[in-house]
Amino acid sequence: MEIFVKIVQLLLSLSILVIFHELGHFATAKWFKARVDKFYIFFNPWFSLFKFKKGETEYGLGWLPLGGYNKIAGMIDESMDLEQMKQPPQPWEFRSKPAWQRLIIMLGGVTVNIILAIVIYIFLLFLWGEQYLPTANLKYGIMVDSLGYQMGLRNGDKVISVDHKNVDSFLDIPKNIILNEAKTVEVIRNGQPVEVIIPKEFISKLIKMKSAEFISVRFPFEVQSVPSGTPANKAGIKVNDRIIGLNDSLLPFFDQFRHAVQQYKDKEVQVMLVRSRDTLRIPVMVTHQGLIGVQPWGPDKFLTFKDKSYSFLTAIPAGFVRAFERAGSYLKSIRVIFSQKNAYESVGGFITIGNIFPSTWDWYAFWSLTAFLSIMLAILNLLPIPALDGGFVMFIIYEMIFRRKPSDKFMEYAQIVGMVILFGLLIFANGNDIINLFKK
Repeated sequence: MEIFVKIVQLLLSLSILVIFHELGHFATAKWFKARVDKFYIFFNPWFSLFKFKKGETEYGLGWLPLGGYNKIAGMIDESMDLEQMKQPPQPWEFRSKPAWQRLIIMLGGVTVNIILAIVIYIFLLFLWGEQYLPTANLKYGIMVDSLGYQMGLRNGDKVISVDHKNVDSFLDIPKNIILNEAKTVEVIRNGQPVEVIIPKEFISKLIKMKSAEFISVRFPFEVQSVPSGTPANKAGIKVNDRIIGLNDSLLPFFDQFRHAVQQYKDKEVQVMLVRSRDTLRIPVMVTHQGLIGVQPWGPDKFLTFKDKSYSFLTAIPAGFVRAFERAGSYLKSIRVIFSQKNAYESVGGFITIGNIFPSTWDWYAFWSLTAFLSIMLAILNLLPIPALDGGFVMFIIYEMIFRRKPSDKFMEYAQIVGMVILFGLLIFANGNDIINLFKK
């Protein structure tokens, strides 16, 4: 069921993005009176799920959810309709329009994607506001996994700065470390300032892991729920019990207990806990997975988060800022992929994109991810690769500068080369996904 929810969210998000992107091209083409022969959501090799014709345009839904397209008359595109290009140019064809009009048509999809992201962020901020955990409010410090430990961080460290720059929101710390290829993290450890030097090429390891959980929030271990039938339930552990130790060891934090209990799989342990004002020791059988079967409260119960609300007017500039911050982060991520050793292994396809959606339906998460994917789509479409919008833009700018249009034969070959590159990237990205599935 979780996989189904992710797939539905992915397809819905892609559908929204493709519709708006192609509407950008469609609207600008119509604006300049260029004829649009086809308007398709998703690709339709061999057959369409449905189609109908209205006026001069055929509208349809393809079966291959890899994008969508407009077939604009007089344009060498993915349809490779070369017969039309052999005919004399007509005034309603793309190739007959002035270069500045063709440039606007090709930028129409990217422009609409950026506008869509801004609008989504404006309404997210207006309707939900934002909540974040200030780094200064981590009174128990951080907890780290094995990768964070290798990096030099320790459980209980209190982060002061990254590369000597303060990071207001704790959730921005992993992003700052990876995207800015940080060299140091400054922490307070056992009451003393410590500068952690990030090992050389360690950023590529973090990218390969595709997770920000190498550093997370430390919090006490207080029981939120005890599912029936679990060892903890049978032993008599109750909701709101605060677990403080295991056998003779005091372990007041969740990460400490989780790590220690792994040593006692299929064994009975003494769990120390505080209930009301009493300290109890309760014998509990540990499962073969190293669990006792309780759900802990999260850090929001123990730490002070900061809430910020927006009126519709204040959400407008904040939406612009957030959209351009996300665009900047994505550009940095592209730079990191090319600058870090073996970082290309982290490039993923549809499985990777689908997995960023939550396993349960969450409208806030859905729209946040859709806005980010809209920015991502805009940036990728601007890459100067033939067959992408950026490739057409590159040739049109060349024409505007040198007053000479590339020949139709050149554009035909460029389109073929571009499509080969795109399919190669598509195979590579989704191939990475498949390889990673078998590695798990």
